[in-house]
Amino acid sequence: MDNNIVSAEWLSTHLNNPELVVLDATLPKVTEKNKPLSIEGIPTAIKFDLQNIFVNKNATLPNTIPTQQHFEEGVQNLGINSNHTIIIYDQHGIYSSPRAWWLFKLFGHQNVYVLDGGLSQWKFKGFDVENISLSKGLKGNFKASFNPLLFADKNMVTENLKTKKFLVVDARSAKRFYGETEEPRKDLRSGHIPYSKNLHYATLTHQNVFKTNNELSLLFKEIKKEEKPIIYSCGSGITACILALAGTQIGITNFAIYDGSWSEWGLKKQKSLQ
Repeated sequence: MDNNIVSAEWLSTHLNNPELVVLDATLPKVTEKNKPLSIEGIPTAIKFDLQNIFVNKNATLPNTIPTQQHFEEGVQNLGINSNHTIIIYDQHGIYSSPRAWWLFKLFGHQNVYVLDGGLSQWKFKGFDVENISLSKGLKGNFKASFNPLLFADKNMVTENLKTKKFLVVDARSAKRFYGETEEPRKDLRSGHIPYSKNLHYATLTHQNVFKTNNELSLLFKEIKKEEKPIIYSCGSGITACILALAGTQIGITNFAIYDGSWSEWGLKKQKSLQ
């Protein structure tokens, strides 16, 4: 498969393939923390817990990546092998599934895809649902291999203020980017990383599915005037991955995710760099 996304129709056709693993990577939105997640999902789907397992619980920042060993063990415990094809979706449409897609890419697994439109599109097409599983049963043989080229930290972003080597693209809304509204998380300043550009993740989709490649290309063309690699940022490293996935669809493969994103850069206790 040349794309990094698959349709509901494609998944329905291939759902019984024993080499295929479907993961539900739903994460509550920061504005809907108290809204319970559904246990209903695509048949054969396994819960990929971004909130409690595939995250560094000892980190002070939200949604920090786990260690390589932690990720490997977590994936093995789901019963996943290195030769499996992985299809990821979430219950919101396109929200947290690209984060799980990026994590698999970050830890060396290339055969991973996102279901375009997620569970909502699956239901819209009239396909069956059932309760989500916790694993495939037996422990898998998945092996992780960290790819540092896909990861950016605060030091890298700070250095870029001088070098301008990367284009920093922020996935938050324009009002948050320009500091016209308060951040949903406590103790964060308003505003954006100096010299960064804004491309709100919601503009990349229509009715929960990605826009056409031509439409995506036009949106990226508005902010990407030079042939520079991109560092994607957002509130806490989740929606930045939506931009990364959309960009990959149109051939922008030289990118990294700033894992700390505005949750780190915008901390009030830090000296402002703006």
